[in-house]
Amino acid sequence: MSMRTRWQENGAEKSVTAPLSLIISAFAPVLDVRQTVTPQLRTDLGDTALLLLDLGNGKQRLGASALAQVYGQIGSEAPDLDQPQQLKAFFGFVQAALARQLLLAYHDRSDGGLFVTLAEMAFAGHCGVDIALDAVGGTALSALFAEEPGAVLQVRAADVRALQALAQEHGLAGALHNIGCPAADDTLRFMQAGSTVLAMPRHEALALWWETSYRIQALRDNPACAEQEKQVVLDNRNPGLSVLLTYNQNDNIAAPMIASGVRPRIAILREQGVNGHVEMAAAFDRAGFAAFDVHMSDILAGRVDLKDFKGLAACGGFSYGDVLGAGEGWAKTILFNTRARDMFEAFFHRTDTFSLGVCNGCQMMSNLKTLMPGAEHWPRFVRNTCEQFEARFVMVEVQPSASVLLAGMAGSRMPITTAHGEGRAEFADEAALAAFDASGQVALRYVDNAGRVTDTFPANPNGSPRGITAVTNADGRHTIMMPHPERVFRAVQHSWHPDGWQEDGPWLRLFRNARHWLG
Repeated sequence: MSMRTRWQENGAEKSVTAPLSLIISAFAPVLDVRQTVTPQLRTDLGDTALLLLDLGNGKQRLGASALAQVYGQIGSEAPDLDQPQQLKAFFGFVQAALARQLLLAYHDRSDGGLFVTLAEMAFAGHCGVDIALDAVGGTALSALFAEEPGAVLQVRAADVRALQALAQEHGLAGALHNIGCPAADDTLRFMQAGSTVLAMPRHEALALWWETSYRIQALRDNPACAEQEKQVVLDNRNPGLSVLLTYNQNDNIAAPMIASGVRPRIAILREQGVNGHVEMAAAFDRAGFAAFDVHMSDILAGRVDLKDFKGLAACGGFSYGDVLGAGEGWAKTILFNTRARDMFEAFFHRTDTFSLGVCNGCQMMSNLKTLMPGAEHWPRFVRNTCEQFEARFVMVEVQPSASVLLAGMAGSRMPITTAHGEGRAEFADEAALAAFDASGQVALRYVDNAGRVTDTFPANPNGSPRGITAVTNADGRHTIMMPHPERVFRAVQHSWHPDGWQEDGPWLRLFRNARHWLG
């Protein structure tokens, strides 16, 4: 508590103590996370329409708007929710539309007004828009830039009447306006009273939109990485994320083992600051393991012995806040403790065990290579080239290797989550890098959206040479990687995935491989 104030009033001393900070948390149930939409305009589903749900009810107030700020003005009247009951109706309407699968894309109208809303939807969809402002009301300037509450919805052209009827049910019929559609010619085009009031190529608008972010990034981060990302963002030929699988992600190769009822024990290992253990346990549980939460304090105190486990998964996070170097403090608690060192060395040398190190666990296990057969040439992991923590959804390609966890997956390219500040693989010199690259122990590489191995940011978020982001030991039983397969083993965990994916994500195969290998 802080900000204690005391004063005298009517001869009595009074005081008020205010809290240092106030945090209010709210939670709401989500019945089906698959019933969600994003601002990305869809151009692959036939004729569609864009509708504005205007909670400003035709008012186009520009006070305190981004437009006013650009011109050094304040304005006299700011946007407002004049009818608060409409907000509740709006929420119910959107939820009902999602439940009936009527919505293809959604974006709220906020900073920058309708123009920015539609531009951002076009950026995400890699397309143009044809918009008629007549139904919006006001002047072209106010219609484009007023920041009144509302949202833009994309629906199939055949579903417009159904959406209008749904709006009627929720008392919002007068607030819903059909304003246009996506455009095939990659132009942002706005019309009013039959005349074009604004038209510009999407790539020019995107360059302006990205410029502020680029300049901030160039000052804060490695400017070379900022420039590389800018070029990627502004490349009209960039195909975006994709998936190429050399296996059937729905083929559960571990099914016979799971059906046997035998659930091998796996230690989900964590240390102070590690935070990825729940997802890791869930992934291995789905694949037929019995997952046990094992803290390093359990091992150091002798409460847990790794001889009782077939698998070990070292999880991601920030052990000891990374103040001793990424994963190095964690590794030293093992290397400098006789009980722990002997236990890990014995586990790694058994022929019936496997291990997986992810992110912070990858960094830690790379420092244990002296305890592990066939891992003596593993790299260490150091500060990202961009000089910042990077949380990204990037593409990787599975390499041919002996890794038991990636068996049958070689040649596959798919997205995966990364989240680290020190993930760049570092080798002693170029000769060591070349030798390791030719050793067959590289398990994953970063690739760009065209499927090419890359060192370029942000497709390669840490600058690892030759895209190296996962390695395995000589016999393939021990694999470490910077990306997080445990965060994307379900289709719904992906921020983007092909429409046909239902429950299983392609990374579930890694965990099923572990169960299949144990037999």
